Amino acid sequence: MALPRYSSPAARLLALQCALRADHQGHVRLPNGFLRGMRLRGRTELWSELEHAGWLICPARPHAPIKVRLLDAAMQSQASGRSIRARAAHWALHPTPLAAPRGIAPTMQLTALTLAAHTCDSTGSAELDVLTRLCGQSPQQLEDLLDQLVRSRLLADWRHISHEEISWRLSPQVGVGRAAVQR
Repeated sequence: MALPRYSSPAARLLALQCALRADHQGHVRLPNGFLRGMRLRGRTELWSELEHAGWLICPARPHAPIKVRLLDAAMQSQASGRSIRARAAHWALHPTPLAAPRGIAPTMQLTALTLAAHTCDSTGSAELDVLTRLCGQSPQQLEDLLDQLVRSRLLADWRHISHEEISWRLSPQVGVGRAAVQR
C-alpha cells in the first residue's frame, strides 16, 4: 500500500482490509458490524486520515454499510481474484499462526499481522527497516512491541540477527498447524 510513513497502525489495518475487499474498480463496501468486529467502530478520524493521504475517498461520512472508493491506482488493477483476496482479508483479521487476542490495540494487531506474514513454521525473520515501515513504528517502538508480544506469550523470544535484521520464535502454546506464508 502506498500509505505515508506517518499513517497510524489503525489506519493501516483499515486500509489493508479495504485493499483486499475492493472490486476491480476500487469500490469497497464494508458490511454492518465490520468495524465493530475490528474494534474500530466510531473511529471516523481513520477515514479522514486515509482521505488526507489521498488513498481513498468517502462519498459521504461513513455509515453502515460503509462505501468508499480507493484512489490508489495499484489497488484498482489487482491481478489476484476476488475469492483469493477475500481469504487474505479474513486471514489478516486472524493471522495464523500469530493471531493476537481480541481487543488488543491496533498497534499490536498490526505488529502481530506483520510478523505472521513473515513467519514460516514457528520462526520468522525480516529486515528491521521493512518491519518498521510495515508497522509504522520507529525501531525502538518496534522493539517495545516485540517485548510486549513476548510478555503476552505470542512470541517465545526475538533477537537481532544483525544490525539490520530481526528474528523471532513463536511460543509453543501458539501452535502452528501450517506455514503462514507459502515460500
